[in-house]
Amino acid sequence: MNLLAGDAVELAAALKKQLADCDGVEIAVCPTYTSLHAVGQILTDSNIALGGQNCYMKESGAYTGEISPQMLLDVGCSWVIIGHSERREYFAESDEMLNEKLRFALSAGLKVMFCIGETLQQRESGQMNDVLVRHITTGLQGLEEAQFSQLAIAYEPVWAIGTGVTATPDQAEEAHAFVRQLVNDQFGETVADGVRIQYGGSVKPDNAAELMAKPNVDGALVGGASLKADSFAGIVKASAKG
Repeated sequence: MNLLAGDAVELAAALKKQLADCDGVEIAVCPTYTSLHAVGQILTDSNIALGGQNCYMKESGAYTGEISPQMLLDVGCSWVIIGHSERREYFAESDEMLNEKLRFALSAGLKVMFCIGETLQQRESGQMNDVLVRHITTGLQGLEEAQFSQLAIAYEPVWAIGTGVTATPDQAEEAHAFVRQLVNDQFGETVADGVRIQYGGSVKPDNAAELMAKPNVDGALVGGASLKADSFAGIVKASAKG
């Protein structure tokens, strides 16, 4: 919940300019709902896609305050984030609910960044793997193989989000490899080999390349560093080199 529309447009314009020649990496930005249309207009004919930060699992109806995948598509979105740790923590979105939202968004034609990850307490108490098993097994239940081309799994250790603490490249690789094996167990080797697994948690220009160099880290879900053009552009360029 950052940036008013004017600030978001200014940021998008700067990113469009700085990343115009950036090849070999897929780029998307997910501004607040009130900025989506204006930012989308700025990003027309650019290499940057537009996404929403959340959506509901109904097309329309009496769901005051919610937004549907169809509404996101209507303003030019091609992506949506589902299951962000803040949605899980502050709004009590369950694995079952997130699975329903995920399947509905995919069926509507959106690509989805589906977030998973453990808290510091869960990690320190040895529950990390159990949490990831639940997030993957329940969260992805019922998906068809073809839908995985429209899905990116975003591993975001909650203890590293906005804290300045980043999982080491080896910690990120360990978690990503575990997640990929879970997908393999549930959906098979072809799906597991092809699915994108992003890392999210205090990603910065100076650590992005090292993270992206790991074999199971396929991209980044960037939080605070995406609010400034130079830092976000730096991460994108470092990722492209990685």
